[in-house]
Amino acid sequence: MEQVKETAVSAGLKAPRAGAIAGIVFSILLIISVVLIRLSVPDTPRDPGAWLAHSVKSIGLALDLLPFAGIAFLWFMGVLRDRMGAREDRFLATVFLGSGLLFLAILFVSSAVTGGFMMAYEAIPGKLMDSGTYAFARTLAYELVNIYGLRMAGVFMFSTCTLAIRIGIFPRWMAFLGYALAVFLLLSIGKFGWAPLVFPLWTLVISIYVLVANFRPDRLTAER
Repeated sequence: MEQVKETAVSAGLKAPRAGAIAGIVFSILLIISVVLIRLSVPDTPRDPGAWLAHSVKSIGLALDLLPFAGIAFLWFMGVLRDRMGAREDRFLATVFLGSGLLFLAILFVSSAVTGGFMMAYEAIPGKLMDSGTYAFARTLAYELVNIYGLRMAGVFMFSTCTLAIRIGIFPRWMAFLGYALAVFLLLSIGKFGWAPLVFPLWTLVISIYVLVANFRPDRLTAER
């Protein structure tokens, strides 16, 4: 009986640790991608596309990292939902899951659009810029990330913070900080070029806290 209890305690602790590690991996990869893109691409969809001639490698690296960031984020979401268990609120869990998946879908679509017009530029640089295709694709990628992606990230933060308050994954002050940052993302409307960094930085802070908290001896004692 004691052995079964030890196994249950171990499984309960591994779940948040796995989610925290996945959250850290996601945050680091997304931060690197956002920084590379932000330093290479002008913060306006009306740019003439001069960056395509000298930023192909850095943007290519950023786009290569994004699928792995997405995989880590899926793992992060899955472990957090598993952590909810019987305490799961169906309404909040639906918003949590839906907003997270929509954020990933938007991230991947915008990355595919960016990668597509970069490949087209390498093949037919003159024709691409003259045809208006670049302007359309550039504006589409910008709108997806700054208008829709950031709002889905904000909704995900709202739902996660509310669930965290009910389940106790992290302190209330962290949840209230998440609410404030979520409002910022919802109202930013593309006015701040570095706004996409808010979401991965928030995820990184939460993930590090959860990971450290689950290695504390007093947490193990409390679980027993």
